[in-house]
Amino acid sequence: MGTGKITKKKKNQTPETQFYLDLNLCSKNKDLRGAISLYEAAVSHKTRLNQQHFNGLLYLCSNSVTDPLLKDLALEYGFRIFDHISSMGIPLNEATITAVARLAAAKGDGDYAFGLVKEMGKSNAALPRLRTYDPALYCFCEKLELEKACEVEQHMGLAGVSLEEPELAAFLKVSVDMGREERVYQYLLKLRSSVRCVSESTAKIIEDWFCGKKASEVGELNWAVGQIKDAVYRNGGGWHGKGWIGRGNWIVSRGRVDSSGQCCSCNDKLFCVDIDDEETERFAQSVASLAMEREVKSNFSEFQNWVDEHGDYEAIVDGANVGLYQQNFADGGFSVSQLDSVVKELYNRSGNKWPLVVLHNKRFRALMENPSHRNLVEEWRDKGILYTTPSGSNDDWYWLYATVKLKCLLVTNDEMRDHIFELLGSSFFLRWKERHQVKYTFVKGSLMLQMPPLYSSVIQESEKGTWHVPVAGDSSEESERTWLCITRPTVGKTFNEISQNGRASQNGGDDNTLKSCTSIAGKRKERSSSTSDL
Repeated sequence: MGTGKITKKKKNQTPETQFYLDLNLCSKNKDLRGAISLYEAAVSHKTRLNQQHFNGLLYLCSNSVTDPLLKDLALEYGFRIFDHISSMGIPLNEATITAVARLAAAKGDGDYAFGLVKEMGKSNAALPRLRTYDPALYCFCEKLELEKACEVEQHMGLAGVSLEEPELAAFLKVSVDMGREERVYQYLLKLRSSVRCVSESTAKIIEDWFCGKKASEVGELNWAVGQIKDAVYRNGGGWHGKGWIGRGNWIVSRGRVDSSGQCCSCNDKLFCVDIDDEETERFAQSVASLAMEREVKSNFSEFQNWVDEHGDYEAIVDGANVGLYQQNFADGGFSVSQLDSVVKELYNRSGNKWPLVVLHNKRFRALMENPSHRNLVEEWRDKGILYTTPSGSNDDWYWLYATVKLKCLLVTNDEMRDHIFELLGSSFFLRWKERHQVKYTFVKGSLMLQMPPLYSSVIQESEKGTWHVPVAGDSSEESERTWLCITRPTVGKTFNEISQNGRASQNGGDDNTLKSCTSIAGKRKERSSSTSDL
């Protein structure tokens, strides 16, 4: 009975459905010749092929061009099928364009591949993706047509499509091959902002550049050490962006970075990298704009003004997060003792500087009504430790804005993954979190703070012109990670001579705005003891 049903079902299938099923089987088996036979039969029998059928055929053709035995056949039928689609007036979607662009690139015609993508933008019928641009981009890079590849990159930027490591590595390689030092520098910096640890193949490209003759010949002989240091500071640490420093051969080695962030090859200390000043200001403005849009029952601008007037905090505490930590049991509630432990620990670590605790007004009033808590809460208020957010507000906006604006640490276990943080949509949000978030735990009532890492596993360029490049590996342990250490002895010697008097540390010298990841330093300034209108 079951067999009869299957037979009947097959008999009732339309030619179009049968073609689709057979084509899927050819695609699964990578059977280009079988698919072409199906296509010829369908044309002969005037089967009504649709966009899905054609895209399946084009996909198989574009994937077959890497086989030397099938390349010519794939190209012949791929373009023939594309002409067929065009003649029928079938709309071209992104999958169609991508497949044909791959065929064009396989012929070495990057211009045709890129032209297809540009036509997409004019018709607005489909939006290009990274894979749509790749054929033209890689084709231009392989043919050393760097300027054309850069035109593709520019078009991608206008379309909101970002380069990833494979594309950046292609740009880096063609720049190295052509001896374009300014482009090599540019794409190294783009790589550091997009990729945390580079692949082995990308690391090889970087090694090839620094070991080459051209790299030894380029660089600024007369550079201002102070300006370089200032640029590193403004950029959040880890890079200055001023170009190659000095002249002479580079020494490239592979090694480890110890737990303190010191390179075991050259002894340089790596940065715990922050977002730069411009990113920080845009981030703060974005948070404030969203807060004012959603905090309709409160005047968020008042808090902004308050932060401007009380800008010397080095740590912000998400009061609710700490107070409610592990309190989901029968007699659990808001733990003032936990919050007090965090406040005192931060005070001791900072050299007697109080943090700012952000707490909702409703929770503050509840604590004030409890006689056992009232004195401590009043003490926090009098010492300028407490800011209470207005009724009806979301205190997340307040502690986030204060932390970003003041460039300080944030004590919270909140993973910041809900809709509020999704609205920010910032590519640098994860980098910011890594540098500023302090997580905590209580083990048998004893507080343990998990400070930000001492250094960031990201490409770093020092004020001495040295480079450190983390390489992705099989181990997830940072202690096992391989780093490229790239130094220029002539620059190191000159740098030491120039900066022998009053050399600043790599984490921002005596200026405490760019704070150490291990401690909260700096002297407390006088400020009003009243932190909010309670």
